[in-house]
Amino acid sequence: MLDDRVRTVLARLEEEDRLEREAGAPSARRSRQIEPTTGRFLFALAGAQAGVEVLEIGGSRGYSTIWLAAGARILGGGVVSLEHDPVKCAAWRANVAAAGLGEWAELVEGDAFETLRRTEDVFDFVFLDAEKNDYEALFALTRRLLEPGALVVADNVLSHADALAAYSAARQGDPTLVSVTVPLDRGLELTSVLTETPAV
Repeated sequence: MLDDRVRTVLARLEEEDRLEREAGAPSARRSRQIEPTTGRFLFALAGAQAGVEVLEIGGSRGYSTIWLAAGARILGGGVVSLEHDPVKCAAWRANVAAAGLGEWAELVEGDAFETLRRTEDVFDFVFLDAEKNDYEALFALTRRLLEPGALVVADNVLSHADALAAYSAARQGDPTLVSVTVPLDRGLELTSVLTETPAV
């Protein structure tokens, strides 16, 4: 649910993001967070499934995590968020705690590729918001963790079309998936899993 604690932290992070963009802060130092409308969309998706297990690849300072965890807790789910930047990890922990969502969100600090290679957990919903050139490889590592009915949402597929057009085309051309580009904010590729991991 979106209680006052959650709303207060989201508003603060939105203002911080606005000020950093206006100041021209380097991209690597900014939170590079999603738009609020994308946050509301993720909240709705996470909140619609009982016991949803969410994997977030690219947690940054926790803005999108807060939207996902606030949705997941409605029906008893949770979020595992992957982030490698130690400074952003510290901010993630502080922000998620301030929002009162520590019970529903877990941070795994370190390289996402290494984490995904060793995990055996199964997820219902993946939010992919990492370095754009890594999307294809990250999806490949995540695919075996997804059962039929799972949903993958990839951000920035329109704002970074040069880098991600092939990602969207590959998902839409895969017969084991159903995928569609949603023109919300920076563009989201919504991919639904139809079958288990294809045999290699």
